Amino acid sequence: MDTIKNAGNYVSDKLQSTTHGASKEANKDVAKDENAGIGTRLQAAGDAISDKTKEKKHDASAEANKQATTH
Repeated sequence: MDTIKNAGNYVSDKLQSTTHGASKEANKDVAKDENAGIGTRLQAAGDAISDKTKEKKHDASAEANKQATTH
């Protein structure tokens, strides 16, 4: 039963990691956009940093769940 739960958590973490990765890239593009206002650019830069942190957190959790599934 734990193996199934860990596998489901792995898939969930990978999806969340991918979502945050895509959001990070979009925010980086906004932060680099010279036509956007400075407030918008700063907010996007902060959001990109936050997304990167969440992406790494979900990657680590996914790896832990993957390891738990195989043991």
